[in-house]
Amino acid sequence: MHTAMPTPPTTKIRVRDLQVYFGQALALRGVSLDVPACQILGVIGPSGSAKTTFLRALNRMNDLTPGSHMTGQVLLDGEDVYGPDCDAVMLRKRVGMVFAMPMPLPMSIYDNLAYGPRLCGIRARTALDALIETSLRAAFLWDEVKDRLRSSGLRLSGGQQQRLCLARTLAMKPEVILLDEPCSGLDPISTARIEEALTVLKAQYTIILVTNNTKQAARVADTTAFFLMGELIEHGPTDQIFTAPRDQRTDDYVTGRFG
Repeated sequence: MHTAMPTPPTTKIRVRDLQVYFGQALALRGVSLDVPACQILGVIGPSGSAKTTFLRALNRMNDLTPGSHMTGQVLLDGEDVYGPDCDAVMLRKRVGMVFAMPMPLPMSIYDNLAYGPRLCGIRARTALDALIETSLRAAFLWDEVKDRLRSSGLRLSGGQQQRLCLARTLAMKPEVILLDEPCSGLDPISTARIEEALTVLKAQYTIILVTNNTKQAARVADTTAFFLMGELIEHGPTDQIFTAPRDQRTDDYVTGRFG
């Protein structure tokens, strides 16, 4: 009797020889890696390693910076996101982003979440109600705010605001979620809630998490990429990166000798 081999995960994003320039300065150097669908990729490295530049290259947010340009390829489900047929607005709907600083809109919790779907033509109250509840539940926030959906999103705590921003991203029904140090200003309890949400969400979404907290990457990431000075030094299963890295610089960083 033969044991069936586990099916390898499908690749959601394929990055090939990606270089990003700001003016003449080369910020990201020849990065190539695959991001499997429905897994969490942790991106670690000291400040100034171009982790955020890498993240923003995946949904063309760097395009918004004057003087930026790139070479190489970023493929989403096999399609070149920098190709002439790619609509950057539609791309950012498919590849949502949560930033380091929570930025709720100056409106109610309900309207924070309904804003994007309304722009996309969802107007029916029953559809919006269902979408908002689903998104808040997925962000582990529903039970805390269900009785005050009409109060301002700005009155929530920092951790709740960050989960609101995650819920707002989920309300757009993305396929990929990019998170740029989403827990950098949060207390341990809020951080744990977000990590818990991400661990559940990866069943449906491909997640890329930039974090300055190596312990966070070790806790939640399936694979980890270590960046240093704009280069991808090492990428592999998280257990291997943290226990048996192939590069001495990776070992020095994850063990706290620098960074």
